Amino acid sequence: MKPMRIYVDTSVFGGFFDEGFSSASRRFFEMVRHRRVKVMVSDLLLDEIAEAPEPVRELVRSIMEHGCIRVGATEEAARLQDWYLAAGVVSPRYADDAMHVALATLQGADAIVSWNFKHLVNPTRVRGFNQVNIQRGYGTTVILSPEELLHVLESEDAKDGR
Repeated sequence: MKPMRIYVDTSVFGGFFDEGFSSASRRFFEMVRHRRVKVMVSDLLLDEIAEAPEPVRELVRSIMEHGCIRVGATEEAARLQDWYLAAGVVSPRYADDAMHVALATLQGADAIVSWNFKHLVNPTRVRGFNQVNIQRGYGTTVILSPEELLHVLESEDAKDGR
């Protein structure tokens, strides 16, 4: 089976070093290192991470060595972001979160993985993003925490006898 294409936001890299999120974040990145998951890394994430502590920046560099898909911003992504903001899915203050979803949607990510429960891993927000996506002719987007994605992957592995 082809590896899942997972768009990762900044919080997952930071979660690697956070006591409350490190276990699942570390297991997620092990899946990346073993090519079970192919990570999509956006230019937006790289901009956000530029000011992060060196260990976080080093983690990003090391993960990018495992065949990441680079995702750049486009005019279409900016339009989709604007539609999310106009629909009130998130406020303009969190426009970067809307851009993460727009980029992942346009790249056909199998899922977005984030620890951002307020603006991304939130059923109300996911429904809002997907309403806009459907109205505008795009596919739906799945947004999960690393822990939820691991549960899915480990369940598949158990069924496949891995």
